[in-house]
Amino acid sequence: MSEESHVRPATRADLAGIKAIYDHQVLTSTSTFETTPPPLDYWTARLESTERGDHLLVAVEGERLLGYAYSASYRPRPAYARTRETSVYLAPEAAGRGLGRRLYDDLLAALRADDVHTVLAVVAQPNPASEALHRACGFEQVGLLPEVGFKLDRWLDTALWALRLD
Repeated sequence: MSEESHVRPATRADLAGIKAIYDHQVLTSTSTFETTPPPLDYWTARLESTERGDHLLVAVEGERLLGYAYSASYRPRPAYARTRETSVYLAPEAAGRGLGRRLYDDLLAALRADDVHTVLAVVAQPNPASEALHRACGFEQVGLLPEVGFKLDRWLDTALWALRLD
């Protein structure tokens, strides 16, 4: 990330940019299993969540939003309260600049401060770049779910990655 770039909590003004990055991934890649871009309200709800361990961070350079990371509940049952699922997405032109790592480092620091115990990430296969990012951040692959998603005319596996924070 350049010196002009930084990571900060998202604001309402960032939501259109977050949506644009995600919509591109929905329509062109297997990094998400969504097949239709969600409405802006979806991102507003993420931003406004007051659940401990829910965060929405952005990487910006000047006025340009280059990527974002978020954490959200893993499952809706109370016993999972200290487990969070995470995702990081970058604008296509921002890949390979260290932004994913910077976003993850800041997100994991916020999750540690929230006393989150375990962080999970689901990575569609194959995705060497995402796997390398998760490994570099301390995650371990703990499972593989074969052919659980069908997108872009093919069946896809997902790998489950986990990191214990405490």
